Amino acid sequence: MKLDLLAFAAHPDDVELSCSGTLVKHIRQGKKAGIVDLTRGELGTRGSAELRDKEAAEASRIMGIHYRHNLRLRDGFFEKNEASLLAIIQQIRLCQPDVVLANAVADRHIDHGRAADLVADACFLSGLRKIETSWEGKPQTAWRPKAVYHYIQDRYIRPDLVVDITDSFVIKLDSIKAFSSQFYSADSEEPMTPISTPDFAAFHEARAREMGRIISVTYGEGFTAARAPGVKDLTELL
Repeated sequence: MKLDLLAFAAHPDDVELSCSGTLVKHIRQGKKAGIVDLTRGELGTRGSAELRDKEAAEASRIMGIHYRHNLRLRDGFFEKNEASLLAIIQQIRLCQPDVVLANAVADRHIDHGRAADLVADACFLSGLRKIETSWEGKPQTAWRPKAVYHYIQDRYIRPDLVVDITDSFVIKLDSIKAFSSQFYSADSEEPMTPISTPDFAAFHEARAREMGRIISVTYGEGFTAARAPGVKDLTELL
């Protein structure tokens, strides 16, 4: 398997909320994209892990994702240790992405920043050939992505780059709606959470418009980068 983009997420729905427009945009351009969820979101206030599994599958179908895998690390308690790093390295080497997208470097949910750090380190270690991993009994070769970008989540972070998702914004919204257990429903008797309020949808669109405005388009998704992005042609930049 060879993917162009691989997005990692601490929880199912992190990708849909934060960078699904970018994935859909690239899929429409003929690129291959995948998602690896670190946990099943089993500590979430609403729904259940089993329901989130089904919702993630539906969201993947809507986006046209080529690959999705859940590492089943412990929601809220996963650590940056050898076992978790090796699990992520296996996925990087399996999918061989050119670009990795990861959680926000700092955010309201403590898992997001921890996942960002974990994935970034795994991307580096994945390129070291003396670290041995295997998948389905076959040894894997070292692979290091060309770039790691962190999507922006609940808290505002000044982006280092913004992707125009105007043409893929509707599909992004549809992929988010697949996680119906997590968002507002007048009929739900589940406890209210920060993302299940009636106002959250308006906030989410406002964030996309805010990012889009930076590059003079309607909707955008912002990313940060530890290493400055480079281009071969300045005229390609908006």
